[in-house]
Amino acid sequence: MLVQEDSLALRFPADAREVAPVRHQLREWLQGSGFDEDEASDLVLAVSEAVNNSVEHAYPAPAQGTIEVRAQIGDDGTVAVDVSDHGQWRVPPPALTMRGRGLLLMRESVDEVVIDRSARGTTVRLRRARSPLTLGPQVAPDCELHETSSGVVAVVRGNVPAEAGPALRRTLTTAARGGTVPLTVDLTQLGEDRTGVQQALHAVAEALEAAGNRLTVRR
Repeated sequence: MLVQEDSLALRFPADAREVAPVRHQLREWLQGSGFDEDEASDLVLAVSEAVNNSVEHAYPAPAQGTIEVRAQIGDDGTVAVDVSDHGQWRVPPPALTMRGRGLLLMRESVDEVVIDRSARGTTVRLRRARSPLTLGPQVAPDCELHETSSGVVAVVRGNVPAEAGPALRRTLTTAARGGTVPLTVDLTQLGEDRTGVQQALHAVAEALEAAGNRLTVRR
C-alpha cells in the first residue's frame, strides 16, 4: 500500500476477503483528504462494485491473480480511481446479471465510469467531482425506507435543498439496489424547499428504467 496526501495505491489478491479492508482503507484516505461522508460513501460503493467484478470474473478458477486500486485527487478536487486486473471479463446488459447491476450501481454513484478492456486485462476508471458545499446535518435529507413485498418505499420528509440532492440520490439509488428493485418515493411530507428533489428523482428513474423497473412517485 502506498498512501500520500493526494494519491493512494493498493495491490491485493483477487479474493473476496480483501474487499472489506480495501473499502476501509479507501474511506479512511478519502475522509483524511477532506471528502465528506456522502462523497466518500459514493466512491467507496462504486470502487467496491468494481473490485467485486474483478474478484468474481477476472480470474476463472483455478487461476489466481491480483487487483490494483489507484486513486488520485486532481487540482480541482476531483478524485479519479482506477480498478485494474489482468484477467478477462465481459460486460453484459445491466438487467441480466448481478455483474451488470453492479455496473449500473457504479454509474449512479459517481460522475463518470469508463471501462477499458484489452488482452492485458480490464481497468474500470471512476471519476467523482467534489461538491462545492459540505453537507451537514442541517441539509441532509430525512428519508425513511420501508421494505415491502413489491419493492421499497422511501418516505422523504422536510426540506431538501439543492445541496442535499446528491445525498438523496445516493440514498434512493442504494435503496433501489442500483435500479434492480422497484422503488416508490413518497413526497407528501416534503417541506417548502424541495429544489434538490427533482435531480435525484431523475437519476434514480434512469437507473430503474435501465434495469426494467419503474419509479413511482407519490405527491
